[in-house]
Amino acid sequence: MNLLLIQNFIKRAGLVGMAGPVLIVMILAMMVLPLPPLLLDILFTFNIAVSIMVLLVSMNTNKALDFAIFPTVLLITTLLRLSLNVASARIVLLEGHTGPDAAGKVIESFGHFLVGGNYAVGIVVFAILVIINFVVITKGAGRIAEVGARFTLDAMPGKQMAIDADLNAGLIGEDVARKRRAEIAQEADFYGAMDGASKFVRGDAVAGIIILLINIIGGLIVGVLQHDLDIATAAKYYTLLTIGDGLVAQIPALVISTAAGLVVSRVASDQNIGQQLVGQLFKQPQVIMLTATIIGAMGLIPGMPHFAFLLLAGLMGWLAWYLSRKSEQAAELEQAATAVTPVITESTEARWDDVEQVDVLGLEVGYRLIALVDKAQDGDLLRRIKGIRKKFTQDIGFLPPAVHIRDNLELRPNGYRIALKGVEIGSGEAYPNMLLAINPGSVTGELAGMQTRDPAFGLPAVWIDSALRDQAQVMGYTVVDPGTVVATHLSHLLATRSAELLGRQEVQQLLDHIGKISPKLVEDLVPKTLPLGVVQKVLQNLLEEGMHIRDMRTILETLAENAPRTQDPYQLTSLVRIALGPAIVQQFYPSAQELQVIGMDKELEYLLIQAMQSSQNGVGIEPGLADTVLRETRVAAETQEQMGLPAVMLVPAQLRDLLARFLKRAVPNIRVISHDEVPDFKTIRVTAMVGGRA
Repeated sequence: MNLLLIQNFIKRAGLVGMAGPVLIVMILAMMVLPLPPLLLDILFTFNIAVSIMVLLVSMNTNKALDFAIFPTVLLITTLLRLSLNVASARIVLLEGHTGPDAAGKVIESFGHFLVGGNYAVGIVVFAILVIINFVVITKGAGRIAEVGARFTLDAMPGKQMAIDADLNAGLIGEDVARKRRAEIAQEADFYGAMDGASKFVRGDAVAGIIILLINIIGGLIVGVLQHDLDIATAAKYYTLLTIGDGLVAQIPALVISTAAGLVVSRVASDQNIGQQLVGQLFKQPQVIMLTATIIGAMGLIPGMPHFAFLLLAGLMGWLAWYLSRKSEQAAELEQAATAVTPVITESTEARWDDVEQVDVLGLEVGYRLIALVDKAQDGDLLRRIKGIRKKFTQDIGFLPPAVHIRDNLELRPNGYRIALKGVEIGSGEAYPNMLLAINPGSVTGELAGMQTRDPAFGLPAVWIDSALRDQAQVMGYTVVDPGTVVATHLSHLLATRSAELLGRQEVQQLLDHIGKISPKLVEDLVPKTLPLGVVQKVLQNLLEEGMHIRDMRTILETLAENAPRTQDPYQLTSLVRIALGPAIVQQFYPSAQELQVIGMDKELEYLLIQAMQSSQNGVGIEPGLADTVLRETRVAAETQEQMGLPAVMLVPAQLRDLLARFLKRAVPNIRVISHDEVPDFKTIRVTAMVGGRA
């Protein structure tokens, strides 16, 4: 209870925020104020404890950003060691003539116990520690941090593109995207800070060597000239004290440097270093058994230490046998759990409950992709599909049917199939534990892996090992995981097949929803004025041409106004499009006042109108004329796209429906609008012409 009260008081008083400034001031004060030997012992012990704690924290983090304060900790611990060096050097020079314990018990213990009281051995041990710290660990960690900072900065555009792609596909929300962008920036800042902080450790090692020399030379001068000691006694006292002081500072420095190397050299995962070490190094019993065989053979060579080699070979052989047996038992348990025992039941009469309806939307996966849709195995594809349906509802204007997911052993192990009303509309392959690197057209190199194509948009891509993620992003590839591949493919197919997803059930649910807001509008229209099927067809016509139906108020009001005169769904669609004209134009030209469109020659317009009027069904076009229209429309659409303009054709109202249906399959990227759909406040400029020149 008292501890809780103290913690609450500290939080309210803001003392936590004062801990950093107070610690820095105390460290700097140690360089100026004299410290008694007892306090020096406590501070040296505290320095060792802090270094061990930093090492353990760095080993138990799963990714570098979990210990983002490490560069600052590195600076503070370096300052602490240097302050202790200054304080101990002061005591060594002032009191060193009194004996080996003049600077406290910690320095005395390091000077006698670790090096046996031999200052020559102490100097050699100190030099070795400094070389290990300065040349090996610190230099390597600094290089890794430097390269990591550069690659992180180079990979930032690709990571930002991946976040934007997930956001646009509805896989993540704004808050998650903002958090992931902040993590990318923090990662770059962290490696940049580590690159600079490693210079502190290198400088600390150099300072340790210089302080050692200064203390030895200064101690000899002070001991011989001021305290009348003979050279041998002065050398023994001051050198041992200096060696103890250097060792008690360099050992924590070595521990901190090791922690820095661990933090910057590890690959981020869901496991800490200990779990990764055991899980990956001792994963293959065959490797351990082969190593035991080699060590055992070396132990049989005459002149070798047989006991040490054969003992280690025996232990490693037992470990290999144990791991192999454990793996076999796990496989047997898994096989027993997945075995299906046939159950013989008495035959019963067929019932209506036995009739299974075809799923409107279905996703079938091979057995290796089951982990993507299994929550128990951390599969997040179900969550992604929920996000796709939500974004589809927000963008298109109605709630699509649920996606039914099941495994299909007839598919390839890594294959998946997307079906609409039982008919396959898309398929592909995804490889767990690998990544798909998509070439957006501006990459700077090639990657090793399985060449393929992005199943959603057909872009060239390659399946790569997850370790090549950063390299691929630096080269300009867009890198996505297998779940994102399947989710993006599904999202693209939903958008392109939205008209087929809008059944009568969905239309009725949409009208019921609108009826809560405008009950009179829905009540007067369906079914009093228009059948539900006509409303469904009008909405499907709009969706087939890439329009959304979010403005249901305008759509229903237009239908209610014109239904007494006609119930033809195509005529009603044309009238609805005129009412939605500003929204249609804004979809293609978001902020442009001038509409740069593809026009049609007046003579060609006249010929098409004549062909419509003379045709028995009103939609026939003479083959030669049809071929001319298709050929010139393709050329005009390509010209528009090369100029960075939308491929939009402007035609008279009586030709719009005919040309829209006629060009839909032959020129899928063209959009046809009529003069009646263009708002009066917009200006028109023809930039390409079908049947003539602009």
